[in-house]
Amino acid sequence: MTRASRLLRINSSSPRRVAVLSVHTSQLNQPGTCDAGGMNVYIVEVARRLAQAGVEVEVFTRATSGDLPACVEMAPGVLVRHVITGPLEDLAKEDLPAHLCAFTHGVLRAEAARSPGWYDLVHSHYWLSGQVGWLAKERWGVPLVHTAHTLAKVKNRKLADGDRPEPPARVHGEELVVGEADRLVANTPTEARELIDLYGAPVDRVSVVEPGVDLDRFTPPALGREDAVRTAARRRLGLPERGHVVAFVGRIQPLKAPDVLLRAVAQLPPHLTDGLTVAIVGGNSGSGLDLAGLAGTLGIAERVRFLPPQSRTALPDLYRAADLVAVPSYNESFGLVALEAQACGTPVVAAAVGGLVTAVRDNVSGVLVEGHDPETWARVLGGLLAEPGHRARLARGAIAHAQQFSWNQTAAGLLAVYRDAVSQQRIAATNLAAVR
Repeated sequence: MTRASRLLRINSSSPRRVAVLSVHTSQLNQPGTCDAGGMNVYIVEVARRLAQAGVEVEVFTRATSGDLPACVEMAPGVLVRHVITGPLEDLAKEDLPAHLCAFTHGVLRAEAARSPGWYDLVHSHYWLSGQVGWLAKERWGVPLVHTAHTLAKVKNRKLADGDRPEPPARVHGEELVVGEADRLVANTPTEARELIDLYGAPVDRVSVVEPGVDLDRFTPPALGREDAVRTAARRRLGLPERGHVVAFVGRIQPLKAPDVLLRAVAQLPPHLTDGLTVAIVGGNSGSGLDLAGLAGTLGIAERVRFLPPQSRTALPDLYRAADLVAVPSYNESFGLVALEAQACGTPVVAAAVGGLVTAVRDNVSGVLVEGHDPETWARVLGGLLAEPGHRARLARGAIAHAQQFSWNQTAAGLLAVYRDAVSQQRIAATNLAAVR
């Protein structure tokens, strides 16, 4: 057991077992495909560290294939339970509310097969899971902790062109979960303020626990070895060893705005696009985007390389291969890609939205861009590509900034929230018993 894990165990009031709900995406899925993304990484990394701290974690998610076992040990102390809910295939998130009753039945049935009081707390992720968590809380008499990850009212205020607004049913569902949750975990102070101002969340129920980065996996090159490491990483990925590489990593959908990056690159002067490669790493999600067609229309098809979603073990190579990583999203609750890239010593150019203003320190670890105008993005990207000295300074700042975040800190923050929720629930139960 690591020293960090031992520190997490100091308080003996920690819950023994936590039921984690992730209805719409399995933690066994590859991030960057379908609806798998930062939330998957968050749950996996935190669950492992909670288990190391002595808290058993059971993750409930929807079965999408008949080949999936009912229960999988993802790591020591962490189980993933596949609940059969509707057709055994991937479904759009819009279709999932119709199957929440069946999912809830599966969750409650798993608990009923155990001895009474098996779970001490429920932690739901995303609003769909919150609906299930609300009922499990009532049935089991335990606290509900909820993390939204994204919020409909925020997304609808910052829609990309052509993107579909979130439906009223989701807005209403989020409002219900906010009202019923014992604790709401926000990724950043910005998200906390959105929960309070847009959803009327009680201030005393909102806690900020920032996501982290695996600082043992996402590491920078040794000092003086930057060029050699970059060249070797490009060779392994099949990218050109010479010239600049600007990378986009994530699901390909309007919200993530990789099209903004392509439109910006199309506006760069010829002396900067000569030898430039744009690496688009990810898979289509939701309505998707025809980026290959767009690159052809813009006349930059020969500059764009499409790579499939990369495993966690391969991602550090991708970040180290790039001179810059672009995160032009219209909204991000945090932006794990930005943090991972910076931990590898790669500066980030990101939209100044949501959690990205926390994940990226402007003009220290990267550059924050106001808005999504391709001309503005071209000016920022072009300036950085033309100034290797500036990029080197940002690279050093990126490494230092990323060191302030870790999954051990995130797990410790969540444990503090869990303990507070359990303590308050027990006090309330004692007071109710005294009244009776």
